Amino acid sequence: MNYLAHIFLSDNIRQRQVGNFIGDFVKGNQYENYPTEIKRGILLHRQIDNYTDSHPVVKETIIKLRETFGRYSGIVTDIYFDYFLAKNFSDYAEKQSLRDLSLRFYSSAVINHRHLPPRVKGFIWHFISTHRLGKYATLEGLKESLQIMERHKTPAISPDIAIAFLIENHTVLEKQFQLFFPDLILFVKNYKHK
Repeated sequence: MNYLAHIFLSDNIRQRQVGNFIGDFVKGNQYENYPTEIKRGILLHRQIDNYTDSHPVVKETIIKLRETFGRYSGIVTDIYFDYFLAKNFSDYAEKQSLRDLSLRFYSSAVINHRHLPPRVKGFIWHFISTHRLGKYATLEGLKESLQIMERHKTPAISPDIAIAFLIENHTVLEKQFQLFFPDLILFVKNYKHK
């Protein structure tokens, strides 16, 4: 899963959201150097990724994308699933809007700035000022995010191709997300934090 899902699945606990957000940037046992809830978020991030990678619906989706996106199929799947979560946020969030979740997380990231890994500190202000989490809800916003990734992180993923593929396969991909995401929510609900 990508940023939005990790933050959403953090039980609205500020430092856990931050930990879940930075999970990809904390390697090995470096998580031990963080405050308890950030550490829990990092470990939750790893559990979410492991569960997602082994889920049959996700595996099926990645296979569908492989011909077009090759070894980046998993990354594109994560991005598409964040788009579907943002687009249908009210279906999954009982009492919170996407905007409220986003603003709460942005303030959490600022409050906990000292705990962010250097690579995250390098992009967090742009992430906040461009309202990246809210942008996932539209095709235009998703394309902007893909363009940022193309420039700074993963140049092999063409934003135009990724958006065209999503439009062409929208119904099927959304159904895949709808089959998978409730399972992930249940997994996280039953996960025991260390």
